[in-house]
Amino acid sequence: MFGEIKGLNEECGIFGVFGHTQAGHMTYYGLHALQHRGQEGAGVVVSDGEELKQSKGEGLVTDVLDEEQLSRLVGHSAIGHVRYSTAGGKTYENIQPLYFRSSTGSLALAHNGNLVNASKLRQELEETGSIFQTTSDTEVIAHLIKRQGKKPIIDRVKHALNELEGAFAMVMLDEHQLIAALDPRGMRPLSLGKVGDAYALASETCAFDVVGAEYLREVKPGELLVINEEGVHVDRFQQPKDRSICTMEYVYFARPDSNVDGDNIHSVRKRLGKTLASVAPVEADVVTGVPDSSISAAIGYAEASNIPYELGLIKNRYVGRTFIQPSQELRERGVQMKLSAVRKIVEGKRVVMVDDSIVRGTTSKRIVRMLKEAGAKEVHVRISSPPITHPCFYGIDTSTSGELIAANHTVEEIGEKIGADSISFLPIDSMIEAVDRQDQSPNCGHCLACFTGNYPTDLYDQSIPPHQKEQMIGARS
Repeated sequence: MFGEIKGLNEECGIFGVFGHTQAGHMTYYGLHALQHRGQEGAGVVVSDGEELKQSKGEGLVTDVLDEEQLSRLVGHSAIGHVRYSTAGGKTYENIQPLYFRSSTGSLALAHNGNLVNASKLRQELEETGSIFQTTSDTEVIAHLIKRQGKKPIIDRVKHALNELEGAFAMVMLDEHQLIAALDPRGMRPLSLGKVGDAYALASETCAFDVVGAEYLREVKPGELLVINEEGVHVDRFQQPKDRSICTMEYVYFARPDSNVDGDNIHSVRKRLGKTLASVAPVEADVVTGVPDSSISAAIGYAEASNIPYELGLIKNRYVGRTFIQPSQELRERGVQMKLSAVRKIVEGKRVVMVDDSIVRGTTSKRIVRMLKEAGAKEVHVRISSPPITHPCFYGIDTSTSGELIAANHTVEEIGEKIGADSISFLPIDSMIEAVDRQDQSPNCGHCLACFTGNYPTDLYDQSIPPHQKEQMIGARS
């Protein structure tokens, strides 16, 4: 799994299927493939054509959905969600899919991303009589849909989606149909696939491989897909805006076997590593990557630099995720449980340690120290992305600049703080060139807000300190 030892945590993962006799089991396997996107909670809602049934809980997919639970989730369509709480807190009520019952029918929603105007919308809804059961911004969407009265469901969904601002890849399920939508900037990945006569939707294409689905295409920005017994109906709730897919999907979040915009993530990360070697060379004896998400970039760096790639760091696969621990001290101790330096590989060597990002710097410091304690003569840190200097409000858990080491220190100071003999980051232009260097698809457009402070949307959320909001709007203009 990815992100286990970092201070940067994934958004969420969503999966949906329509027209399969084992929709609940299919969703279970799809969510298992997306487990790296969220480990705090999981849930599934299934429809048998007459009613919706739900099962959800805290923990991993295998903890929440055992065979007994799955045996009760009988139906031909389903949606599921794995969660990391970037907004709304870590309560049971916030675990998705959220499920709502009413006299006009039931509706379940699962959402990947974050709405920057959720607080504003919630306040408006409460002032007009809405009562919220969760603190999740996803519930705002349900209230917006319900507020449209007895209009056809698709008209109500379109109206609600047009009131949202931010990042959202979404699946919705009622008794008779599966609905999918992607925000007009396409900030989060969402793909459509087919398995037999059934259709599937997933945050990443790796889930299709697990369930045996054929990839058809990506859901387009501003698009609304309605899947029912008649097939897939393509609609649109808004015209697309400038594409702004999260660049960290390529750098860090997505699984190496997933494809985004027709390009394989492992191949992209190798290109990032090769580009990093060309812009930040160093004399060294071995290259090693920080497991798991940095391995591809490290291989690329080694190939381009002609420095041997070695497994200088080994991960213990049987330890729980460290970022779930309730304190930074426990998370840092978890790094020592998770990673071990291979002494015979690094002892007496000049080591290039390739990582995909540095967020708070505490983990990098411990890994550098671990390598040196194992006998490394020098440790040169190379990062396959630019410094993260600004918080993300679109679904990643970096909500303040105070927790970002690069927002408060120069590159040289970061190197000193983590104990590296040298440190270099990949420049933004070089990163974009590496990600976009492909023949089979056009420039997909990027959200670079965490690197530049240039946010692709307005920032409405009242929880953002006014002085911080002014700085961000200024950077965007």
